[in-house]
Amino acid sequence: MVALIVILFPPLLIAFLLVMERVEEPLRRPTSQREVEDFLGTATAGEVGTLANSGIRRAMSRWRARRRGRARSAPRAALTDRVAEPSEHGASAD
Repeated sequence: MVALIVILFPPLLIAFLLVMERVEEPLRRPTSQREVEDFLGTATAGEVGTLANSGIRRAMSRWRARRRGRARSAPRAALTDRVAEPSEHGASAD
């Protein structure tokens, strides 16, 4: 049993260190001015609350996670489509 632990401990430790490096990579990357501008333009109320309570790093990580989830789920609609939708709804309501 001790021999098994001696044999498995180094590879498991190396695997753990590799996983932790992947986790730490986004935390080491500084936030660019463009990302902050995008954040301020598209942040939800919850993300702004996170910014006020926990700081920019946690708010940016929450915002990035939301954007990654949206990018995987569906293609982003064109800006002209978003502008056209309210006027179509307004025209049909009259």
